Amino acid sequence: MAIEKKYERSIELLNKALAEENTAALQYMFFHFICEDKGYRPLAQYFKKAAIDEMRHSEMLAERILFLEGAVKMVLAKGVNHVTEPKEMLDYARQLEVATIEDYNMWSKETGDNGDAGTHRMFQNLIEQEEGHMDHFRLEMENAGEFGAEYLALQVVDNLKHAE
Repeated sequence: MAIEKKYERSIELLNKALAEENTAALQYMFFHFICEDKGYRPLAQYFKKAAIDEMRHSEMLAERILFLEGAVKMVLAKGVNHVTEPKEMLDYARQLEVATIEDYNMWSKETGDNGDAGTHRMFQNLIEQEEGHMDHFRLEMENAGEFGAEYLALQVVDNLKHAE
């Protein structure tokens, strides 16, 4: 069955979103690896959780593309940024979320205006989840700024508590 004309733009936007989610998942896993290696266990665990959330988003987007009878394009929006300092990681992660939220807001409106209520709702739901990530990254950035070296020391202490 041929793709309905009204869904062509939705499929294009869903594939753009998929590329952003794939990028975020890899970026957050990279941050997880670095934080875990440095002994910043709580931060590492949050980055891992965020990466898994982003992978779930990728799955939802791919399923919607297939439902609309489109082709799933498994690409990255951009490469992984090799940031290794926790404050910079948090700032970069927050920036990724802000950009994604802006895109999803525009794309939600566009798909709704084009008569694709399902994709419109999907973007709306994803916005709420991305806002949660953005807020958590903001809070961790504020904690790192307020507590400085003590913030990282507490991360290491927590890691030692959980050592086997």
